[in-house]
Amino acid sequence: MGALHEGHLDLVRRARATCDVVVCSIFVNPLQFNDPKDLARYPRQVDRDTELLTGAGCHVLFLPEKEELYAGHRRIAYDLDGLDSHWEGPSRPDHFQGVVNVVERLFFYVRPDRAFFGEKDRQQLTIIGHMAKKLRWPEHIVPCPTVRASDGLALSSRNQRLSPEERVQATVLHRALSASADLAFRSPIPAVHAAVARILAAEPAVVLDHFGIADSETLEPLSDWGDRTSAVALIAAQVGPVRLIDNITLLR
Repeated sequence: MGALHEGHLDLVRRARATCDVVVCSIFVNPLQFNDPKDLARYPRQVDRDTELLTGAGCHVLFLPEKEELYAGHRRIAYDLDGLDSHWEGPSRPDHFQGVVNVVERLFFYVRPDRAFFGEKDRQQLTIIGHMAKKLRWPEHIVPCPTVRASDGLALSSRNQRLSPEERVQATVLHRALSASADLAFRSPIPAVHAAVARILAAEPAVVLDHFGIADSETLEPLSDWGDRTSAVALIAAQVGPVRLIDNITLLR
């Protein structure tokens, strides 16, 4: 959606390494915003984004207007098979419906062979990958690791709106996730929740929306580890004016 940072450029470089032509779309999608004010405030910097993409080796910038992208399109209510029932789903009703609708439109016009998505938006990535298989989209979905700042904060366009103090406070999200990774499969899941709660309590200005541990494939919340060898910890919190999300893969 623009306001590009090193995480986006990493996707471009990964695409360049395996593809002959790389296209980047920039489109601030109104269908995935629940709050019109959030849509209006979303950072837009097309000239700078264009320079960054050129430097990263992107070949084509696809920059459609809303009227063009959705021309003749009737919004589809997709069956997401419950993948939006937890985590971001309840907090942002219809958000993932908007995501799948716009991805389908972008794929329709560009028709890429491969589409590169960052793991920072883990639930989005899971839903897009699931729907690509379910609907037999020809595009191959390529997951890419989250790019982080040196202090662990996941790179996000929304970080631009943090004050210096809030930027420091936001690092508590990664500290909480790192603690869950240290305890994963060695301590019961309720103990992991308790440890994360203690870490978050050190930053009372950070307001937790959700933290939980989920199955790596279905994102169903877990109450015990069972015999699985991996899981994912997901977190979302309000930091000053912005809502930040992050996640980390947990391995046995």
